[in-house]
Amino acid sequence: MVNVMKGVLVEYSLMLPPLVLVFEFNPQDISRTRTITINAGNTPATRGGYDFALPTETSRVAQGVSVAPETFDITILLDATDRMDKGDKVAVAFGVEPEISTLRSMVEPKAQGPLGLQTLSSLGFGGSKAFDRDEHVSVLLFVWGTRILPVFITSVKIDEKAHLPSLIPYRAEATLSMQVIEGKNPFYEVETIRQIAGAALNTGQTVATAFGGLF
Repeated sequence: MVNVMKGVLVEYSLMLPPLVLVFEFNPQDISRTRTITINAGNTPATRGGYDFALPTETSRVAQGVSVAPETFDITILLDATDRMDKGDKVAVAFGVEPEISTLRSMVEPKAQGPLGLQTLSSLGFGGSKAFDRDEHVSVLLFVWGTRILPVFITSVKIDEKAHLPSLIPYRAEATLSMQVIEGKNPFYEVETIRQIAGAALNTGQTVATAFGGLF
């Protein structure tokens, strides 16, 4: 039996209540990507980097190299079948349309009005003039297991799998691409500490295994 975990996307804003999507997905389906770009330009670097001999020269070797933020690709299942079987009135009438609308709202630029009333401001009811509003995409927190990462959703692809007689979907798969917001924020700083600790643990185990094999 496949172990199905729950994940959460929650909008990090002053809007009350914030946009929230709780979903089920198989953690084996998470694709994490980090890329670097090597741009030697007009430097004398050949074959991808400067010549070097000592570890002290590595900073010079890596000139012109930039690291892109980490990206995530996940596929999540939106399914109202169980709720429909239990007689949930919203599920019976609207299937997973509310969840799809939430995802669409998470990637739509919104105007930040007073007290974070984003929805009202976007609709023109926030009480501020149009030129006073600053439209921006949502900063989201991607939560799975014990991890919390700040992200932007860069792409949403929704495949509707089954429909009610009204053609409203009650089962759908959503493929999400996200970019981690790296830098000085409390969520990414915690992740950095986790990453350093995990690497240290791996190094310790590797060294212990290597030395253990010598005796």
